[in-house]
Amino acid sequence: MRLTEFHDRVRAEFGPVLGDSVLRDHVLIAMGGVTATVALRQGKSLRDVWWALCDDFDIPRDRW
Repeated sequence: MRLTEFHDRVRAEFGPVLGDSVLRDHVLIAMGGVTATVALRQGKSLRDVWWALCDDFDIPRDRW
């Protein structure tokens, strides 16, 4: 997954405003208790961060 695809998926799922907030504010326990933005800065894979978001927000598996 590329960064642009990651952001496209976040915006498609949550909308442009809420999507940015989710990345900035929602703490992902699966990523060590950091936000998605911090996890990406730490070098976590885009796929793993996306999957953690999907799991936390109960997004249906077919959209993971």
